Amino acid sequence: MPIEVAPPKYVMIVNAVQQRIDDGTYPSGTMLPSETELIREFGASRPVVVRALDLLRQDGWIESRQGKGRFVLGRPGGGQRQRERRYGVLEDDERAESTLLGAGPATATPRAAAALGLQPGAAVVARRRLITVEGVGPVELGTAFLPADLAKGTGVGGKDALPDGLLRHVASRKRVRFDHVTERISARLPTPEEAGLLQVNAAEPVLTVLLSVCDRTGKPLLGVDLLLPPSRHDLEDVYPLD
Repeated sequence: MPIEVAPPKYVMIVNAVQQRIDDGTYPSGTMLPSETELIREFGASRPVVVRALDLLRQDGWIESRQGKGRFVLGRPGGGQRQRERRYGVLEDDERAESTLLGAGPATATPRAAAALGLQPGAAVVARRRLITVEGVGPVELGTAFLPADLAKGTGVGGKDALPDGLLRHVASRKRVRFDHVTERISARLPTPEEAGLLQVNAAEPVLTVLLSVCDRTGKPLLGVDLLLPPSRHDLEDVYPLD
């Protein structure tokens, strides 16, 4: 069983700010506390705070205004600005820089159940892929989960590559519209198998990202459990974000 470890401090800051935006502590349109205030509150260095704020900006939670500071936009999705971060396991042509590790019927793990709003052990269809970038190496190890009824007739549980990407493939065949994504970030040590696939040290924590891809009403239609090597968030130049 993977050993749970405390998430990196910048992840703690990201999660705390997201929670405060969600609960109204930081209302939309207001200025965030300064870097100095966040450094003092979280006991973090300036580079750690800057990294956390940059991730929040990339994901559309906040915006920077030259000479004024950083301001709250609110939760990304719906009528707000589109999230900028992208994940290959959802969007990329599976014929390129991708290895399909397994696909087929499965029972929902606790994390898959949380992403989909199901009971653990519910019937789902899983699709596990490793994404690599030439000259860089593995950048994502992810398992996508669809409720069994939604997956029926899509071929997601089969071995054939999906040239249009998972999201477009499901949307076109089931006539559903994916509206927004919610994201939960944490960290843990990889299993030996995961460390081998991601080519990382088994003693080094990896980021975990749990995605819920929802329709316009907020109903989760697709869940993804991702592992990212520690360098993943530093790869924008070679693995561009939308």
